[in-house]
Amino acid sequence: MRRMLLLSAKAATSILLLCLSLRWVNVTAFVDRLSQIDPRWIALALALLAIQVAFLAIRWRKIAAACGAGLTFALALQLSFIGTFFNQVLPSTVGGDGARIWLFAREGAGWARATYSVLIDRIVGVFALAVIVMACLPWTFELIHDPMARAVLLFIGCGAVAGTAIFIIVGTRFQHALDRWTFTRHFSAASRIAATLCTSFHSISIVLACSMAIHLLTIAAAWCCVKAIAASITFLQILFLIPPVLLISTVPISIAGWGVRESSMIAAFAFAGLAQSDGLTLSILYGTASFVIGMAGGIVWVVSGLRVRSFDQAATTDNP
Repeated sequence: MRRMLLLSAKAATSILLLCLSLRWVNVTAFVDRLSQIDPRWIALALALLAIQVAFLAIRWRKIAAACGAGLTFALALQLSFIGTFFNQVLPSTVGGDGARIWLFAREGAGWARATYSVLIDRIVGVFALAVIVMACLPWTFELIHDPMARAVLLFIGCGAVAGTAIFIIVGTRFQHALDRWTFTRHFSAASRIAATLCTSFHSISIVLACSMAIHLLTIAAAWCCVKAIAASITFLQILFLIPPVLLISTVPISIAGWGVRESSMIAAFAFAGLAQSDGLTLSILYGTASFVIGMAGGIVWVVSGLRVRSFDQAATTDNP
């Protein structure tokens, strides 16, 4: 009952925000844009998002090695594609992480190491996105002049970077205190693994390079969606506006980020003086492209023969 209420609340959030998004834009202009889609650019966007999954697999494999878990590239790629499917069908943008944890644990990594690797992978991804947001702030502020919008951008960027730093430090500085309880003990262990990973120049270089490639491919895919509708938006504008929107849409309050992404995109375009209908069209096209990649991941899941049971059941049956 509790899970059903949570799912219903997130579905309601997505529907409400999508309805509000349609009220905030010129619907006629939005429909006109959708009627002029160039499928070649959409195909390129899909190809870029597929390549992105390969970089995700490379990054996760390197992090898994730091956690003491062997992960081949083929398995990492397979599970990463499956994760994109669950990102689309579970009620948050991080639902695929749970699927990756379960499947990797069942493939022999063990519950603890699988959880550590995916947790660190998620934190690294958010950190890299926040770094891009912070690096682009001087140019983003040239587009966005509203003081409140600037403050929000600064807050989410600094907050994500500071959160990552705290995660890395807390396990090494407060190990004795955190090791008293089961949950905090595992959190501390993951923190120490992340700290150790940071001390290896070779490993952290690969992890950060893959992270930057993943986000740049996202931005490039979004720009392809812009080109598909022939909107008057430059690549640099997409570079400055998309990362904050993606960072906000990772907050798990909706179904696969739907609604949150659209309303955030409309707001970003409005603050930048761009057409809000173009922002909504871009968000819908990007979301649809991500959904298509997720469905491809669903096919990989079915073909693989792997099964995902309840994660609560897994937690009680597997030893950490």
